Amino acid sequence: MSKRSLLVVDGDSLAHRAYHALPKTIRRAEGKPSNAILGFTNFLLRLWDAEQPRAVVVGWDTLEVPTYRHEAFDAYQSGRVFEDSLLEQLAVMPGLTESLGFTLAKGAGYEADDFLAAAAQKWPEDVLVATSDRDAFQLASERVTILQPTRGVSEISRIGPVEVRERYGVDPEQVPDLIALRGDPSDKLPGARGIGPKKAAELLRQYRTLEDVLAAGRFAAEAEDLRLFRRIAQMDASAPLPPLKHQTPTWAEASSFVRALGLTGLADRLASRA
Repeated sequence: MSKRSLLVVDGDSLAHRAYHALPKTIRRAEGKPSNAILGFTNFLLRLWDAEQPRAVVVGWDTLEVPTYRHEAFDAYQSGRVFEDSLLEQLAVMPGLTESLGFTLAKGAGYEADDFLAAAAQKWPEDVLVATSDRDAFQLASERVTILQPTRGVSEISRIGPVEVRERYGVDPEQVPDLIALRGDPSDKLPGARGIGPKKAAELLRQYRTLEDVLAAGRFAAEAEDLRLFRRIAQMDASAPLPPLKHQTPTWAEASSFVRALGLTGLADRLASRA
């Protein structure tokens, strides 16, 4: 990857991953939980050191406000319940992002995913997208590489168009069509009746797009539902982004921010970078 690359991070995805990968006994001031904050920050620092990007954007969900996806499909992401100890940490992390000097991307009605797509579209050079959400495979291209954490958050797989085809049997731009047809249990999208991942990929290799599948007379009774599922699965690159510019991390400010949280060891490590 070019040293002119942009690193785009799915904050919620990696914070959730860190929360479940690290012991919940990790605490900060006043006994508050800190495993997600610590794990997320450590992962971000490793990415910075490994990739040396020109700039970093971190996208966050706005959990208090429904998106058009929730409004269009009542069952979307239904049944998800986050523990208070995670929600409390998620509330802190956008401020941590800003203290590091990185671009904060967050807005009512948009998911972190949407900011990944917007940043990938707007940055003119190479883009690295760090997320554990495989929906982001739709962004893979010759210019955009997905960094997918494995083994908790300790290792990274690099996903480009070739790897998407190997894993899913379709091209990156077909991933939303694939999700619509096969469904997505984590988002409560049911997909087409009786269609699993292999059959969905086979149909898309034959017809190319969901619209072509429907035009061939398949799934007539489910057509509008499948179009809705595709719209839900498609990342919204029109999400409003702050201006993207080259950055120098503000390690000292970040050190002060986490020291105020009671994370002394992390604060010392950040201060040593200043």
